[in-house]
Amino acid sequence: MPKRLGLLLVIVSAALAIGSDAAHAQQKKKKKPKKPPAAAPAPAPTQPATPEVEIEVQPDATPAPAPSAPAPTAPVAGPEPAETKEEAAPAKEEKPEQAVSWQDIVVVTRKTFLKMNRLELVPMGQITLNDNMIRHYAFAAQLNYWLTDVLAVGIEGQLFRHQTLEPYDLVGTAYRRLPTLNQYNFGASLNFHYVPFYAKFAVFNGGIVHWEGLITAGVGVTQSEVIPRDPQFQGWKNTLITPNIGFTTRFFLFSWLTIDLGVRDYIFVDKFENVNRMTNDVEMAKSQATSQLINHVMFTAGVSFWIPPSFSYTTFR
Repeated sequence: MPKRLGLLLVIVSAALAIGSDAAHAQQKKKKKPKKPPAAAPAPAPTQPATPEVEIEVQPDATPAPAPSAPAPTAPVAGPEPAETKEEAAPAKEEKPEQAVSWQDIVVVTRKTFLKMNRLELVPMGQITLNDNMIRHYAFAAQLNYWLTDVLAVGIEGQLFRHQTLEPYDLVGTAYRRLPTLNQYNFGASLNFHYVPFYAKFAVFNGGIVHWEGLITAGVGVTQSEVIPRDPQFQGWKNTLITPNIGFTTRFFLFSWLTIDLGVRDYIFVDKFENVNRMTNDVEMAKSQATSQLINHVMFTAGVSFWIPPSFSYTTFR
């Protein structure tokens, strides 16, 4: 009986040993398919036409230089064209700047009228604006020489005529007294002209009219004459230092003709007959005369004739 039991134990242990060996063998067989991913260190997807690269029998073969050869050249070839393009672009932009000249500037329009080194002859008429007792009309003329296109120097002459207005007669009849008045005979001055404004505008969406505004300042003389209240008395004449200042607008019609409209203020200290004059002695009347500051404001309209009648442009090179 004990012998049978021992034999049975031996058989069971042998069976268990065989079973464990079989299980261990199956586990090894199941784990064996995992070997290909570890055994594929050199896949060559870039060379499908050469399957010899996958053979493990020749480990000493050196196919590695083939992929390593383009490796250093590929990254260098990529950024170089971008840098060269960026460097080439500013080089092309610098060329036109070096080639710029006066001939290349074609968008700047020229002025339609030039005045430099030209004479201007201006016949004009003037009328008093700020005296309600006596009105003066003047036939005047100017001769100006333009040193530049904006600066001129010239002379002016005036010949006056006067007219007494209605208030002069009304004061005499209403108050039994005659106003004290002086008339102006002639005037002359040396003037300077400066042009700070230049513009143009369209007329009824049609033609374009060019316009400029000039400031005038000068000094000269004016002769005034006393109008005696009593016709039995004799009047006298005064020579007055006369500064003047004014503003004129000018419209360009042709290369030789312009129209001028402006206002001028002639400033002087005039001497008037004394209201208590009782003698015909002129020298005594002068000594008793009263002085007063006068602003003789006149409206001016004239036409300018330019000599020479044409002009030419000069371009600096």
